[in-house]
Amino acid sequence: MSRAASNVLVDNWFERRSLALDLVWIAGFSLLTGGLAQFRIPLPFTPVPLTGQTFAVLLSGAALGGRRAFLSQALYLVEGAAGLPVFNGGAAHLAHLLGPTGGYLWSYPFVAGLLGWLVERGASRHAWKLASALAFSDTLILISGTLWLRHFFAIPYREAAIQGFWPFLIGDALKVALVGTSLPRILERLGSAGASPAARPGGEEKQDNSSSFVDNNRST
Repeated sequence: MSRAASNVLVDNWFERRSLALDLVWIAGFSLLTGGLAQFRIPLPFTPVPLTGQTFAVLLSGAALGGRRAFLSQALYLVEGAAGLPVFNGGAAHLAHLLGPTGGYLWSYPFVAGLLGWLVERGASRHAWKLASALAFSDTLILISGTLWLRHFFAIPYREAAIQGFWPFLIGDALKVALVGTSLPRILERLGSAGASPAARPGGEEKQDNSSSFVDNNRST
């Protein structure tokens, strides 16, 4: 597949795709999620802090495509369950996946995979399509986390939404806007850089002018 033909960002950075490169992307984005999890702002009225995790989840789906995005976030969960301090605040243990934020965490692989699947089918080429896919994916994370809180604490849905949904809308909207507006532009630039001279605007005309110049020199 040519660079210009791929809807997946990382496939536009290298001429050929390989298993080794895929593994690097998967591991890299799992570590990115863990790194952004350390940027946390505790909120006094909820056990769920503001973190950068969801940005990494959305970015993995938008940049890696379906399978690699799913695997990157699944690897992230495995890393945390195995004892690496990759969960928010440096937490690490399988028990963290069963705690108050478990609903968000378990949704990460599936949401990243779904978003990546949409990207592979062209959502990344248009800002409004990508923004819609990102907003839908982010909403799924919030809904999953809210439902988990409702059952974890046995509280009403309204209270669960106050603790796990509404406080995160503004921050998540900024994340969606950042990824949604930048990715299509990056793909467009990479596609233009990877296009053949004849496929670029004016490229065929320049080639014809060059040929005419050579023919004129020969005739003289």
